[in-house]
Amino acid sequence: MSRRGFLGSAAAGLAGVMLAPGIRLVEIAQAAAPTAGANPGVRWGMLIDTTRCASGCTDCVDACFTENGIDPKKTRTSSQWIRKVELKEAKTGRSASVPVMCQHCAEPPCVDVCPTGASFKRADGIVLVDRHICIGCRYCMMACPYKARSFVHEPLSDQKPDIPRGQGCVEGCTLCVHRQDRGDHTTACAEACTKAGHGAIVFGDLNDPTSEIARRVRELASAPLRADLALDPGVRYQGL
Repeated sequence: MSRRGFLGSAAAGLAGVMLAPGIRLVEIAQAAAPTAGANPGVRWGMLIDTTRCASGCTDCVDACFTENGIDPKKTRTSSQWIRKVELKEAKTGRSASVPVMCQHCAEPPCVDVCPTGASFKRADGIVLVDRHICIGCRYCMMACPYKARSFVHEPLSDQKPDIPRGQGCVEGCTLCVHRQDRGDHTTACAEACTKAGHGAIVFGDLNDPTSEIARRVRELASAPLRADLALDPGVRYQGL
């Protein structure tokens, strides 16, 4: 049995668990996830040039925190939708500082294992969590090979109306979906990186051959993180 088949079977088995008389997880999981505004002809993604990403720079991280109303003070249980990771090539010693976030996979393992359907992929490739039906089981966190999701441990206050969050739920990078749905096709991290003069993050439609991101993917060598997993991430990296 394939990995996806195994994960799907496991999730289906868990979905049979009775929540209350007459209510099973499978019935909740079959409810349609919200995908309003998602264009199936589009695939949003990011291209990150690691040669332009400076070690110690946190402009993208800071912008994400501000945009999404995340407390920038780090604690042991803080949510982190994007983080800087230092990578080092064992053979050459060459190092790179790269931002890592949800990779918005075409074959997302987090969706495979979610027993309620709270973790879902939109038609435009953005992978999200529906907080209304997330039960906080954290199976998606265990399934994600990029460690890109966080669990909200603490009560939240002063939330932004277009970026709902919730204690007891799992969350992660949304590719600033609220911006995409209102027609502002950029992300806070890419915008901040450009304004700072780094130009390390390019956001756009991978399916549009005329877009900057599609052109650069065609012309320059890039690769996903953990290409061996064949998840087809929407985030690509140059210079690794």
